[in-house]
Amino acid sequence: MNSPQDPGGSPRQQNPRSEAAKASLLRTHILFRAFIVAVLGAFFVFQLDVNYLWLAAILTAAGVALGVTLLVRAIRLKESRLVLFGTISGLVVSAVMVLMILASTAFFTQIRDYQQCSRHALTEQASSACRTQLERSLPAQLR
Repeated sequence: MNSPQDPGGSPRQQNPRSEAAKASLLRTHILFRAFIVAVLGAFFVFQLDVNYLWLAAILTAAGVALGVTLLVRAIRLKESRLVLFGTISGLVVSAVMVLMILASTAFFTQIRDYQQCSRHALTEQASSACRTQLERSLPAQLR
């Protein structure tokens, strides 16, 4: 019998994978999707309001845990470079989110007051007054 050929005329190289390898790849892709959802979810929840800081912290912690698990899995099982690059990028974003959440926790009341002020500010002058109020409420070392 003839071997199957690509449209280009070269013989097709088939790499049959075992069921265990397919299941492992599927699990890695599911973990990667969950990781991306957790990282993006944490970022967007953090943008909403400082009152949802607890939810952003939970999503960030889930993202870090999934990211570390996925990074170990991608290196050990030699997954695709896209998964590896995406995981490393997501972990960098998660590290920045951890720093932002810690800073927001330290200055929770000041940030909450600024967000309330800026919601009601209709003009540029009112927005500037909100920023000035925030600067005055922060410790002198951070101004």
